[in-house]
Amino acid sequence: MRSPLARALLFAIALVGVLALAVAAAWAVLPEVGWLVARTPKSTALIEQRRAEARKAGRSFHPRQTWVALARISPHLVEAVLVSEDARFYAHGAFDWQELRNAAAEDLEHRRFLRGGSTLTQQLAKNLFLGTEKSLTRKAKEAILAAKLDQRLSKRRQLTLYLNVAEWGDGLFGAEAAAQTHFGVAAADLGVAQSAVLAAMLPHPRRCSPAHPTRSLERRSRKILDRLLEAGRMDAEEHAHASAELERILTGAPPEAPAAEDSDASEDSDDDVE
Repeated sequence: MRSPLARALLFAIALVGVLALAVAAAWAVLPEVGWLVARTPKSTALIEQRRAEARKAGRSFHPRQTWVALARISPHLVEAVLVSEDARFYAHGAFDWQELRNAAAEDLEHRRFLRGGSTLTQQLAKNLFLGTEKSLTRKAKEAILAAKLDQRLSKRRQLTLYLNVAEWGDGLFGAEAAAQTHFGVAAADLGVAQSAVLAAMLPHPRRCSPAHPTRSLERRSRKILDRLLEAGRMDAEEHAHASAELERILTGAPPEAPAAEDSDASEDSDDDVE
C-alpha cells in the first residue's frame, strides 16, 4: 500500500502531465501570430464582437480605425498608456508576475476583485483574437496567445499593434481615430493632458468621453499625470502646466492658443505598419 503522501505526489504528477498536454494542445490549435510581425489585421475579434452586438440591437456599425506607425503616435500617449496599463511593460515577458502577486494580495485583503494584473500583451491577445467574454476558458486562451505574441513579436511591435486596435469609444479603434474624434488632432500631435485622458478611458472606453467626463475619468486622468511625474517623465513645472490643461479639458473650457512651432512628426516613417 502506498502512503497517502506517495498517492498525493502521484496525483500531482499526473495532474501536471494532464495540464501540460492541455496547454500543448491549445498552443497547437490557437491562431498563429507570426504574420503580425509584418502585416496588420483587417479586423479584430473585438471589432467583430461589436459588429455582432450592433446587428443584434438593430443598429448600424461603421468602425473608425486608421493604422499608423508608432513614430506617428505622440510619445506622450505612449507614456500615459504605459504608466496606466502596464508600467513594467519592457521589464517582463507576456506576464507580469510581480503585478499578479500584488493584485492577488490586494484582492485577498479586501475579499473581492479590485484590480487586474493583465499586461498589454494579454490585452492585445484579447482584442485581436478573443473579445471580451468573461470566462476561465477565455483567460486560459488569452494566456497562451499572449505567450505566443511575446515569443514572436518585439515589444515595439506589440505596442504598435495595441495602440492601433485598442477601443476608445463606440465604434472607435486605435490612437489615430481616437485623437481625431475626441480632440480634433492627429495622434502625433496629442499633448500630455490629452494623452492622459485617452489613457484613462481604456478600462471603460464606451462609458466615458472627454466631452462628458465621469468622476472616474477625472480621477484616473489626474492620477496618470501624477504617475508620469513620479516616473520622471516630466518635471514639476510640466506637471503643473499639464494639470491646468487637463482641468480645461475636463471642464470644457476653450484651450489656450498654442505657441507656433515647427513639427515634422507627421512626416516620420516607421516600418512597423504596412
